[in-house]
Amino acid sequence: MSSLDPHQQLSPGCRDNTTGTGDSSDVCEHSKRPLQGLKLASHAVLEKAQQSGRVKCSKCGGSRMFFCYTCCSLMGVSDEEIPLVQLPVKIDIIKHPNETDGKSTAVHAKILAPNDVTIYTYPCIPEYDRQKVVLVFPGPQAVSVQDMLQSLRDRSTNGSHDFSEPCRKRLRTEGVEGSTQSESISKSQVTPLQKVVFIDSTWNQTNKISTDERLHGLVQVELKARKTCFWRSQKGKPDTYLATIEALYYFMKDFHQQCLGLEYDGEYDNLLFFYSFLHSVINTAKSAAGRS
Repeated sequence: MSSLDPHQQLSPGCRDNTTGTGDSSDVCEHSKRPLQGLKLASHAVLEKAQQSGRVKCSKCGGSRMFFCYTCCSLMGVSDEEIPLVQLPVKIDIIKHPNETDGKSTAVHAKILAPNDVTIYTYPCIPEYDRQKVVLVFPGPQAVSVQDMLQSLRDRSTNGSHDFSEPCRKRLRTEGVEGSTQSESISKSQVTPLQKVVFIDSTWNQTNKISTDERLHGLVQVELKARKTCFWRSQKGKPDTYLATIEALYYFMKDFHQQCLGLEYDGEYDNLLFFYSFLHSVINTAKSAAGRS
């Protein structure tokens, strides 16, 4: 994701609505500023770091800008200069081993919400309680964010043995455990939800992880009304297929409004802190090169 390639194709999207794509002029205009209206921390620190250029990571030796996507550590900026996002529920991201680190947006979540986000590399997957954990992934049985908690409550009430049966695979985990939840939201508001799982992979590689027996039986949640604005478009895939950080952001926004019943006031907008800046940089480079 930190590779600022101006020749990557921008998808018209990141619309926070359920309307169609509109005519070509609307799409063109929207693609220039699809991330407007977010309540973000100042990008001045990233602009300064960009001017200074790449920095060598002291851990892996890689040449990086803003952050090391291999080590999940900041580069050229300090912790105090980057926003810290608190989430009302813990997040696990299962990363495909063949997913290119530099193209993944999962690291954005880990850096911006370090207390609440854990990244695992497949085949390392924790053992999950199927009555308390959901998987954000489309499918024929997937429910909306609005219906998610009720689905978990129904499952807990029914007490199905199918969902409480322990995984047969040996548990293998790695990563840093999260700590406290946001103090402003009580535990009772998110009950019975304990954790939300996302898959970080190209869409052509998701099947191996999504069908793993350790994720089998989890309530699946689908974000149906969102559009991507990721500059690395995937050939043949619809614009409703989101980048990992987009999916996490939209899930949290929907959860805040539809499950917690709270008015949204930009609480999780800074999850897109790096993403929105990189989008702007790449779009500017494309415009300078005379590409639409």
